[in-house]
Amino acid sequence: MELKPALRSLRSSCGSVASAVVSRDGLVIAADMPEGVSMETFAIMCATLLGAASTANSELRVGTPHHVVVESDEAKMVVVGAGRKALIVAVIGKKADAALTIRKLDEMAETIRMI
Repeated sequence: MELKPALRSLRSSCGSVASAVVSRDGLVIAADMPEGVSMETFAIMCATLLGAASTANSELRVGTPHHVVVESDEAKMVVVGAGRKALIVAVIGKKADAALTIRKLDEMAETIRMI
């Protein structure tokens, strides 16, 4: 799977304005980001977000989170685990369909897990 074209395709399939595949350590593997965004900072914070959710779930003994959705007044950020070493994140408009985005990211995650 070519990651950069797959990320770009999220623009038309679910309306993403930014997306990335990130290592669980916070390193950028591939990205489709607007100019002026610090990809390194974005990647580290997304990895931290999913890591914090994993730690919180672990404390409660309720299993590993598959998705994290963060909503603001203007956008939704969807973070999906893609195996033990990676995650995928997409930022979509506030009115965009988060469930559709999760499905698209889950499909990408399955492919990434096999790489």
